[in-house]
Amino acid sequence: MPQFGHPVWRGWNMLRASVSYALSKAGVYHVRHLPVFVSIEPANFCQLACPECPVGMARDAGHDDTVHGKKTTLSLASFSTILARVSPYVHTMQFFFQGEPLLNDSLPEMISMAQKEGLYTIVSTNAQRLDAAMAERLAQAGLSRIIVSMDGWTQASYEQYRKGGDVERCKQAVRWLHEAKQRTGSRMTIELQCLYLKTNEHEWQVFRDEYKRLGADHLTMKTAQLYDYAHGNPLMPTDSRYARYRWDKKKQAYTPKHALTNYCRRLWTGCVIDVEGNVLPCCFDKQRQYRFGNILTADSLAAVWHGAKAEAFRRNILHHRSDIPMCTNCEG
Repeated sequence: MPQFGHPVWRGWNMLRASVSYALSKAGVYHVRHLPVFVSIEPANFCQLACPECPVGMARDAGHDDTVHGKKTTLSLASFSTILARVSPYVHTMQFFFQGEPLLNDSLPEMISMAQKEGLYTIVSTNAQRLDAAMAERLAQAGLSRIIVSMDGWTQASYEQYRKGGDVERCKQAVRWLHEAKQRTGSRMTIELQCLYLKTNEHEWQVFRDEYKRLGADHLTMKTAQLYDYAHGNPLMPTDSRYARYRWDKKKQAYTPKHALTNYCRRLWTGCVIDVEGNVLPCCFDKQRQYRFGNILTADSLAAVWHGAKAEAFRRNILHHRSDIPMCTNCEG
């Protein structure tokens, strides 16, 4: 029998998750598996004041840089405990949630620890703290994939969303990552990501033409989640094909394009673990309203994942997903 953490065991957990999700689409509740991926929050604060991010909105309003308690970074000791509890089951570990991951100086060590357990690792960053030395540390740690968020090619467009940021730092960060990758022989994938926004729509083709010259391996252009969208939003693209929202003539308001269904793949396959060890249903629980429990104080991951709060939340998804506020603005 394969040991916990063995690829065969993780594959078996993935198969069980797929079956469970398929049953949930038919309205049948059957959860016997454990998460196949987790998102870890290395830090709960950020340097920027992005208008559609709860941390950024709080900072822009003059409050602390976090919407939840004091500024905190995840310690290596806490991460070690989390890793020991999730690594037997998950195949992927994402290092991002609310704050900026690179504000945790121990991030490369965490990535290295996860890599040694055979996990695929991903970091998403605004790159404002990513210098040549950090690029080298990430490559040496064995990071699988890094996403650099750069929502504008020029400073004029970039700072409309990434308030307080410097677009040239982003570009230089990508160059440093590319150089570190070449120098170390790393297999790290460098992904440049840009949101479809009205403020940068004149630059979309520039991104497509220039991202490889900058040193990125891939470019992802994605639609933006907006909080204030019912009566339009200055960030909403002119072409509705690139927005998550459409005009509803009956309601005389913008509404999400997606049809909300009573099932959710993300909820059946993964979870978020915040900087304090709280287990959350997904990255849309930005206010940490639906905590399932705490992995640092619980007996095991299973005790939280199969706990009463998690079970009740998932069962509610199968019948009344539209009653859960965080779900109504989700594309999943």
